[in-house]
Amino acid sequence: MGRQPVRIHKRKVCVVITSRATYGRLKSVLRAVRRHNQLELQLILGASALLHRFGNIIDLVRRDRFKPDSLVYFIVEGETPTTMAKSVGTGIIELATQFENLKPDIVLIAADRFETMASAIAASYMNIPLAHIQGGEVTGSIDESVRHAVTKLAHLHFPATRLAAERIIKMGEEPGRVLLTGCPSIDAICGIDLSLPPNLFDRYGGVGGSFSTKQKYIVVLQHPVTTEYGSGLKQINETLKAVAKLRWPTVWLWPNIDAGSDDISKGLRVFRERERPDYIRFFKNLAVEDYARLIANCECLVGNSSSGIREGSFLGVPVVNIGSRQNGRERGGNVIDVGHYAKDILKQIRFQISHGKYPRNTLFGDGRAGRRIADYLATAPISRFQKKLMY
Repeated sequence: MGRQPVRIHKRKVCVVITSRATYGRLKSVLRAVRRHNQLELQLILGASALLHRFGNIIDLVRRDRFKPDSLVYFIVEGETPTTMAKSVGTGIIELATQFENLKPDIVLIAADRFETMASAIAASYMNIPLAHIQGGEVTGSIDESVRHAVTKLAHLHFPATRLAAERIIKMGEEPGRVLLTGCPSIDAICGIDLSLPPNLFDRYGGVGGSFSTKQKYIVVLQHPVTTEYGSGLKQINETLKAVAKLRWPTVWLWPNIDAGSDDISKGLRVFRERERPDYIRFFKNLAVEDYARLIANCECLVGNSSSGIREGSFLGVPVVNIGSRQNGRERGGNVIDVGHYAKDILKQIRFQISHGKYPRNTLFGDGRAGRRIADYLATAPISRFQKKLMY
């Protein structure tokens, strides 16, 4: 009898995607894990990633030839602090069931979303080694607390910057399990053709005015700040006043699902219906690469998204960062911070437009984070271990 082929055990890495932003952050990691000969990719899609009004990225995921192993609905509607807390509880219950079915060797999550907390708690209590991307960063809002809480639950850490890695170690994590990788979001935009397709705006539909990609334009993306719940409507109205005064072609992307999202959405809808602005077009979601092309070619990115700081610094995009959501986050020289005052927002938008592009900054990575993460996941010691404070 001939020799039986040796079967190599592949580590099952279960990646949990819970929002359009998370998919953008982890796309290169998904590809690297799928290609790795010692890893098997498991993919769970859940939370706002499955909701149509927040972009419903499942079509983008399938277009990129990823096949979800499970779809998990656990968002409690309402966009209030109460529904956020209830969504985390529901997510723990639903994700625990999926982890039990899939039996992953490692659960991989990213960043600081409230949905991420559900994945972290479920995996930790089920004795599944937890890997965390983008820990150690400092920002505003409840995201700051969630990120550090997940760090203390995680066993493997993939920070984006050197300072973030140092913070994780100072939090008592074992230095040998902290690997500086850079941010995977940079991978998706490193080396691609960033020229703007002439049919980009038509391809995604959207609502509102219509203009050509040949025109100069700005991009606005402003999310609610959970710790400032109740202020969202006033805050978005100040941004709207500034944009209305500028009257430039504007691509406006819909906010995320955090508490206060309804207030921001209300402000946008009321303004759209009352003013009928032919210079603004609203979109729910764009593919990761098309979003990179969109901001790479804009005159200024306005709002409070971390993409202005991460991808924006790498692309040299002029950014006007509004409010406290990104307080304390490392950033390049492309970012100007401003409060929620229409006059100040308008002034800084005009300054950034006149300034033009900034030099590229590789603070958040060099485009190889996904491969680094996959290689480490394949070799890291993951036998169940008790976490210890290393000080």
